Amino acid sequence: MTGAADKGRGMGLAGGQQQSADLFSYERAARVRDGVLLVAGVDEAGRGPLAGPVVAAAVILPADGFSLPVRDSKALREGVREELAVALRADARVRYAVSVKSAARIDEINILRATHEAMREAARALQPSPELVLVDGLRVPDFPYPAQFVIKGDALSASIAAASIIAKTHRDQLMLEYDREYPEYGFARHKGYGTAEHLAALAARGPCPIHRRTFAPVAQILWPPAEQLSLSFSANGPVSSADGYTR
Repeated sequence: MTGAADKGRGMGLAGGQQQSADLFSYERAARVRDGVLLVAGVDEAGRGPLAGPVVAAAVILPADGFSLPVRDSKALREGVREELAVALRADARVRYAVSVKSAARIDEINILRATHEAMREAARALQPSPELVLVDGLRVPDFPYPAQFVIKGDALSASIAAASIIAKTHRDQLMLEYDREYPEYGFARHKGYGTAEHLAALAARGPCPIHRRTFAPVAQILWPPAEQLSLSFSANGPVSSADGYTR
């Protein structure tokens, strides 16, 4: 049977490159400096889209014998990213947890707080609990474990890179499911990001229940400026339901 480490040898990075950077330097330094054994990585996916959730993942990789070519999920081709996610989930030595925050939650507390909430929840859900967490980006308030915040950490730490892969692929799967529910928006193709296709569908149909109503392109359709509203008003115009979704 092919193991995760063997399977990783056949996976290339974007542009056909192989992993060359030492992405375990942060993990090794923590073990040497602090004597910790359980180092986790945390990252998120989906802060920027106009629709769908933000997802955070936390991952603990094995300290030895791990050779999957993990890398920042944005640097991987989609097919390679999916293969790596499958291999990570299949490796019994890899511990991971995911937290999802809906568009409604994002609108309620804002995208930054929702992202931080997801990161904290994903870390708390890990079993066993980590002794140190490497977190991508700036400081996350009230983080539940000792943490090191690493700018562009998904390109510098294997644990954070693995978390970015789990978070991204989990969110992509959710957006495929939403595409089946709301096929007119093209979520399977753009995953909720503000592409020309998405903006055109949004303008033509109005937002659906998974759109983030506090994000400017959506808010401008729901609550247009008074002068725009007076120009576009028509007795035969579209009728919007209470949730703002044009019927």
